[in-house]
Amino acid sequence: MKSILIIEDDVTISELQRDYLEISGFKVDIAADGEQGLQLCLNGSFDLIILDLMLPKMNGFDVCKRIREKRDVPILMVTSRREDIDVIRGLGIGADDYITKPFKPAELVARVKAHLARYDRLIGTKETKNDIHIRGLYIDPDTRSVLVNEMETVLTTKEFDLLYFLASYPNRVFTKEHLFERIWGVDAMGDLQTVTVHIRKIREKIEADSGNPTYVETVWGTGYRFKG
Repeated sequence: MKSILIIEDDVTISELQRDYLEISGFKVDIAADGEQGLQLCLNGSFDLIILDLMLPKMNGFDVCKRIREKRDVPILMVTSRREDIDVIRGLGIGADDYITKPFKPAELVARVKAHLARYDRLIGTKETKNDIHIRGLYIDPDTRSVLVNEMETVLTTKEFDLLYFLASYPNRVFTKEHLFERIWGVDAMGDLQTVTVHIRKIREKIEADSGNPTYVETVWGTGYRFKG
């Protein structure tokens, strides 16, 4: 049974979400504020986090960043503030997707199932994946870890997926459209700028000079490639 953590301070909303998710076969825990949610996440084992932005004690942005420092788990952000959408759409904070209030509970359940299925596909076929070791960069798909010159660097779920996908096809050029569809799926929210943001984040973490990348190169007018 998949386990879901809902971090939401509105009891009516969180209980409604829980009821629909439990009916759909999920085990659900609820946290009523950001600090409680963060501690539950770091001390427990959850398959997906539903994270509201406007929370007491610690807001959703900060909770998301702290989770990403320690956990590789899908995060679905929830917001009712339209001005937050552009920030989440960039997904630079580490969220995998977002949903805006008000939404139908059935839509939430469908979104949760889609992300869990996609995540299971990415890690469930790890026996067919090979680790990658090139010019001081080591990528291990089994542990989903990345080392640069023997020093571990922490990547978010989507950053790792994007880097591993590119590195699995060295010197092959992929368009932003192809990468977005491959990593986020055709039904994901957001836009192609999401790919650019994630490439920039990856470079900041693995390149000695992110302004002159030696691993993930930009092919102007086309897209990106991993230099083999």
